[in-house]
Amino acid sequence: MTHTPTTLIIGGNGKTGRRVLQQLQLRGVPARSGSRSAEIPFDWKDRSSWSPALQDVASVYITYYPDLTVPGAPEDIQAFVDLAVSEGVTRLVLLSGRGEAEARRCEQIIEASGVDWTIVRCSFFNQNFSEAFMRDAVLQGTLALPAGDVREPFVDTDDIADVVVAALTELGHEGQIYELTGPRLLHFQDVAHEISQASGRPLQYHPISDAQFREGLQAEGLPQEMIELLSFLFTEVMDGRNSSLSDGVQRALGRAPKDFREYARDAALAGAWKEGAPA
Repeated sequence: MTHTPTTLIIGGNGKTGRRVLQQLQLRGVPARSGSRSAEIPFDWKDRSSWSPALQDVASVYITYYPDLTVPGAPEDIQAFVDLAVSEGVTRLVLLSGRGEAEARRCEQIIEASGVDWTIVRCSFFNQNFSEAFMRDAVLQGTLALPAGDVREPFVDTDDIADVVVAALTELGHEGQIYELTGPRLLHFQDVAHEISQASGRPLQYHPISDAQFREGLQAEGLPQEMIELLSFLFTEVMDGRNSSLSDGVQRALGRAPKDFREYARDAALAGAWKEGAPA
């Protein structure tokens, strides 16, 4: 009995994984969601779940939860890559973090895997404002963050998904590191203005200290691991090191990246910031 090779999408319920999975399914490409709730469950914290999820898999899109910067991530990535290659996987695509030294260790594991690989290196997602914890802040009218006046090249997850799908299904992306950004550098006050204009909701940005940020997250009941991660991302990774644009979307897809203004308009039209709408 023969089996059609499958693509495993780790984090198939996530912001990028969900979009990648949908695109592959629309193209008729056999694809499997790798998540704890999937038909064949996958859990980074349960290595016994990895092998069943890799059955008949030829390519894998790897997203790591909660982030490649957390302790233990390189060890998990190394163990998974070793297992995947031993079970016949021939293509790996990794979602990585732009400006994160810790993520670079995981990239190097992918690069040394001995199979075709592509690194998709990103910074702050547009959709963090409409599909994640910051949506609540938008609804409340205030972005209170320890980001100062840093400028970020916010990137759209639709662009990320398009690049990942290309890397999984087309030739010519092997051995490439694509740094993905949007077309503009924006302050968080610019973000607040764009979302306010698109949604019709008043939104302001207030820079706060890291201590105030942590206190707010604790009051919301976030786990300490997530508080540490968010604090790290806002106070270290968003220290200006990513305040530059890159041509990854253009190189991978031959087109310009999606602008934040277009994202905000589309999200508002889809009802992302309406009270009671699903996050």
